[in-house]
Amino acid sequence: MEKIASFTIDHIKLEPGIYVSRKDHVGAEVITTFDLRMTSPNDEPVMNTAEVHTLEHLGATFLRNDPEYKDKVIYFGPMGCRTGFYLLLAGDYESKDIVKLVTNMYEFMRDFKGEVPGASAKDCGNYLDMNLGMANYLAKRYLENTLYGIDEKHLVYPE
Repeated sequence: MEKIASFTIDHIKLEPGIYVSRKDHVGAEVITTFDLRMTSPNDEPVMNTAEVHTLEHLGATFLRNDPEYKDKVIYFGPMGCRTGFYLLLAGDYESKDIVKLVTNMYEFMRDFKGEVPGASAKDCGNYLDMNLGMANYLAKRYLENTLYGIDEKHLVYPE
């Protein structure tokens, strides 16, 4: 079997950032998959499931309510390795195109207080596995350490 594209990225060199993971064509439409890498793989601890789950609920809620992007959002969800998230958008985008969107989303997640959207037995299959305080902290950390002042090095996968 061929090695899939995401396994060809050198995760030893990979740092937190916003990267185009792939572009797929569905008919005439392009679907751009972004790697929103929040932690340095194999170098620092991964995120726990409760905060990942909380960030997923908050991020999906933000994106699906964003006036400019809500109709372009295909998917937002965690990576299995728990080092970040995938964001799939309808359209042909580059990382620099979504820095403002991602920054606004993480500011929303950093500042969110109250009941997490969809965190009920009726709305979610694992609603008790949430940690808002830690999700706020991780969003703040990603903003301060990566998104504020992001440069080209953190927008293109390392060679």
